[in-house]
Amino acid sequence: MTSLQQPIQEIETSLVDTVIETTESQNSSIEEVETDFVAKIKKISFTLWRKVIEIRKPNKENVPQDQIERVRLYHVWPGKNVFYFKGLLISGPDPRRLPLTTVSISLSSLVFVVYVTKDVSKISFCVLWTLIVFANLLMVSVIDPGIIPRNNESPSPESTQNGRVRSKRVFVNGSELKLKYCRICKIYRPIRSCHCIVCDNCVDKFDHHCPWIGQCIGLRNYRLYVLLLVIANVYFVYIFGFSCLKIQQKNGGNGLIGLVRDCPETLVLACFSFVGACFVGGLACYHVYLLATNQTAYENFGQQYGSTKNPFDKGVVTNIKEVLFSPWTPSRINFRSEI
Repeated sequence: MTSLQQPIQEIETSLVDTVIETTESQNSSIEEVETDFVAKIKKISFTLWRKVIEIRKPNKENVPQDQIERVRLYHVWPGKNVFYFKGLLISGPDPRRLPLTTVSISLSSLVFVVYVTKDVSKISFCVLWTLIVFANLLMVSVIDPGIIPRNNESPSPESTQNGRVRSKRVFVNGSELKLKYCRICKIYRPIRSCHCIVCDNCVDKFDHHCPWIGQCIGLRNYRLYVLLLVIANVYFVYIFGFSCLKIQQKNGGNGLIGLVRDCPETLVLACFSFVGACFVGGLACYHVYLLATNQTAYENFGQQYGSTKNPFDKGVVTNIKEVLFSPWTPSRINFRSEI
């Protein structure tokens, strides 16, 4: 019996080895088939993708000249501005501030319409005034503020001294003013202009860079900015006044806790509109003063006329006419021009 067990075990071992070898060969053949299949799929996919690319990007030699996309100035403009509609509209490098301002005004109007009043005339005035604010806000934030063209040529050696470009002197109404050289734009900046470090442009009659709309305020959009301050202040005062009337009607002598319980939305709207009216109203008053004295915020902050007379001050009435009612200044740069 013992003599038979040994051959049987050897046969079983050989059978097991044969089965394992067969299984391994089958697995390897399956893996090879799968590898070949995946490779074929990748090759077909790559071929199809090349066909799609050829369809989406045809050979420009076979395309009519009037259909080829030409390079325009706004494509290569070195400033940090953001362009829309193929260079028709322009904003600052951070246009996200504008939607935040728009959303805050929209929520204020929505709370006013839903919770403060049901009077159709009051609601109509609120909606109309909100649309006016939006229209003016959009115009201020997407038009050219007065960007000055750049120069590609370096200054001549005669105008430099010790590696620095000498400034020029001009006289305006008997006052001597300095024209500084901008190393970035390679130009002598015109009178009352300044290089905005946010937008990386020289702006004519630069006032300031407004963070709430993400745009420079300069020669071409300053009057719209002043108008925006005035109508926005009227909007916030209107919202605040009727919110206070609503709170007075709801107040049953329970104090602040009762107001929070009975009309929390109106209370929050009244607080927000009060802060907005104070902030925007303060800005409006400050710019009315600048209008009356014919100054920019940049000049006023720098005290450029602290010790001397302002050569641009022509009297209150003339100053206001010059800033608000003078002819519209065309843009110096056509960002849509082909290069």
